[in-house]
Amino acid sequence: MVTELPAWAVRLRAERRNRFWSQKDMARRLVEAAADDVRARLPSRESIVRRIKAYEAGHNQPDDPYRLLYARAFGVSEDELFEHNPRNVGFAGDDEWNALDLARRAAATEVGQDALERLEAAVDDLAVAYHRTPPPELLVHIRRHLDYVFVLLDGKKTLIEHRRLLVAGGWLSLLAGTCLIDLRRFPAATARLRTATQIAKEAEHREIAAWCLETEAWRHLIDGEDRQALTLSQAAQQVAPRSSSAYIQAVAQEGRAWARLGEARETRAALNVVARLIAPLPTPNRPEHHYRYDPAKSDAYIATTLSWLGDSAAESYARGVLARLESDGPSRPRRALAAGLDLALALLAADQPDEAGLITLTALTNPHLVPSHHWRATEVIASLEARRAPEAKQLREAYRELCGPGGSQIEMARRL
Repeated sequence: MVTELPAWAVRLRAERRNRFWSQKDMARRLVEAAADDVRARLPSRESIVRRIKAYEAGHNQPDDPYRLLYARAFGVSEDELFEHNPRNVGFAGDDEWNALDLARRAAATEVGQDALERLEAAVDDLAVAYHRTPPPELLVHIRRHLDYVFVLLDGKKTLIEHRRLLVAGGWLSLLAGTCLIDLRRFPAATARLRTATQIAKEAEHREIAAWCLETEAWRHLIDGEDRQALTLSQAAQQVAPRSSSAYIQAVAQEGRAWARLGEARETRAALNVVARLIAPLPTPNRPEHHYRYDPAKSDAYIATTLSWLGDSAAESYARGVLARLESDGPSRPRRALAAGLDLALALLAADQPDEAGLITLTALTNPHLVPSHHWRATEVIASLEARRAPEAKQLREAYRELCGPGGSQIEMARRL
């Protein structure tokens, strides 16, 4: 007979897993949180681990001194941690924090070479699937693999295995944050990126740390906070290994931020740096991989950057990118959609509103359109409305139908 876990038990497990602590790690943190006189009275670490397992299984709620030690270890108040309020279960809106014990469905209980290699291969597969999979669907697979990581973290493992698990969990948390940004679920995305950043610090993995900063820069960019995006993209360059994909992506992101700020000289300087960095790079084995820089991706970023800058050269770049992506087939439909919207913006700069409107209308009915693309479409619509173009009314209606009257008005107001 399956019984629902009490909210406090779910919260204890969720808070621990959010930090990627094993139950042994949790026991150590509880001991470290105790004052000297309390620490002297605590039982052995093995006994504390047994207590933690019982707490998370909902057998009994922690009493003194463990309530206080848990609160100190997690950095929250006792009331917040233990009150019976379902709103306290994890981050708002993120169903990962439900009381589903998905980890019990995982077959592995110990870490081994085979399990780690399969997990790492799965992480790569998910990063490749990002460009063609709807974010809600991809999030389901990411969460299942995170549950698998949690199970392995609680098993016996070597220090090397522990670090590899942390790195896999870091990439998965980063990818989850990216999907949540696509859905414009920014608080949940920030929480995921914060987790990935913490893991990167513990695992001493500079590339994951840099990708977290670059991804956060992207979030600010699509939300119209261009100055913050610039600062974060520059910070990512300070963290990233110089030869890494994260470094190249951060420079490209800096160029886009400068373009949004209307700074042509700085924009072109960033584009030139990217060109020098990618010149010696070969095409990766899996160019669709979201965290491996494909040199062919550079033209897409140039098209985006120049279209935001209002440069007439953006049109030829955008047409070239779109033609190449369409000839490659459906492997990167979301990138093709973004290239189409870039072309629409470039066509407006070239005073070709008719074709810009047609391309944008096609994008608004594309099943691969995600909320993080909406703002690109609203810029075209706003520009057409300012010109009193006849296409504007149809586009506004299509956009309203896509995201509802309330969402349409909020997005339009922000962009105008």
